[in-house]
Amino acid sequence: MTTLLADLEIERLMALHPKGYDLSLDRVSRLLDRLGNPQLKLPPVIHIAGTNGKGSAAAFSRALLEEAGYRVHVHTSPHLVNWHERYRLAAEGGGRLVDDELLAKTIARVAEANRGETITVFEILTAVGFLLFAEHPADAVILEVGLGGRFDATNVIQSPAVSLIMPVSLDHEAYLGDRVELIAAEKAGIIKRGCPVAIGAQETDAARIVLEETAERLDCPVQIYGQDFLAYEENGRMVYQDSDGLMDLPSPILPGRHQYANAAAAIAAVRLAGFDIDHAAAERAMRSASWPGRMQRLQYGHLVDLAPKGAEIWLDGGHNPGAGMVVAEALVEQEERQPRPLFLIAGMINTKDQAGYFRAFHGMARHVYTVPVSMSEAGVPNTELALRAQEAGLSAEPVASVANALMLLRDTWDSKEIAPRILIGGSLYLAGAVLAENGTPPT
Repeated sequence: MTTLLADLEIERLMALHPKGYDLSLDRVSRLLDRLGNPQLKLPPVIHIAGTNGKGSAAAFSRALLEEAGYRVHVHTSPHLVNWHERYRLAAEGGGRLVDDELLAKTIARVAEANRGETITVFEILTAVGFLLFAEHPADAVILEVGLGGRFDATNVIQSPAVSLIMPVSLDHEAYLGDRVELIAAEKAGIIKRGCPVAIGAQETDAARIVLEETAERLDCPVQIYGQDFLAYEENGRMVYQDSDGLMDLPSPILPGRHQYANAAAAIAAVRLAGFDIDHAAAERAMRSASWPGRMQRLQYGHLVDLAPKGAEIWLDGGHNPGAGMVVAEALVEQEERQPRPLFLIAGMINTKDQAGYFRAFHGMARHVYTVPVSMSEAGVPNTELALRAQEAGLSAEPVASVANALMLLRDTWDSKEIAPRILIGGSLYLAGAVLAENGTPPT
């Protein structure tokens, strides 16, 4: 396997700087000032925060803009397999992941400008994104928040074209608070005075009220899902509605009913940002949006070959109870289309509510295989994770790896029974490891 130049640069950074998050804007602001403040030289920015749905909203926003003929930079995090996935540079006919040599050189430039001062690796990599995006032409930037909002390194953006807040629920409580109102207040930190705001479908009134009141206090034009725009299923298609009227669109290609609301939020945000998205572009976008590792169907690859013949395999990196619910709902839809026995292969890290995630699948999953998460030091031991699944009322057992789980299922499967539906999930770290081992990394 070829060693990537950017990986070597990032390994040097990891050795010099602390891991994890230290939420503050001071360090990244100092660094960006030394780089000439590239964050002030960007095209219009669509800034996206939220607990769940950020990535889907980014994917739909990118598809809408590119299908309408705009050139788009995209910053997302975390990556699944390679660091390069965090930076998609605008190009004619659709963006491309940043070239390895360019990324390595840009990381080195930013590290040199930092002069060895205290900073987190995420802050350096955020500055890398701003520098890349400022130095390459584009019509728009889609910028996903890393953690929280108020003190996230991306929040040096002063005047976004639109701030989009996706569903807010409990996650990262150690950093953001243990009540949904507190977390919503942190997410609302990306809202800037007088700048447009789109509020996606919220799971609780408490979160929505905090977001709405913040937007109103800062005199922002605001559009709220369920009040100013919405989407619903009709005759197997998606109907989007706002003050401009209705659009009859294909069902979003990303699986799950929750994607109707995610797609609607993206349409509202992109329009609110001032971009012209006509019906034809929106129709193409619903069919072309792509978001690896989130209810992604694995149809070929090394791991797929180990599963029972004819098995349907889904991969999802959702890792909290809210994500568990939407994934479970998506699987219910699949069950309604074609009934199959459901099996889970799960790995999780110790900062997540593991039993809460598993409870979403109670009464659905026939059995759970729990596996280690090798790409994270915070991985829950597979034996302990099996206990958490059992606490949630599921049949569970620990196994050594995803490959072992698939082979065990294959070797014990009754060929007279319809092939199973398999969800591999519980962690983005696990999703990345699966895509790498399967030979199908994001492109």
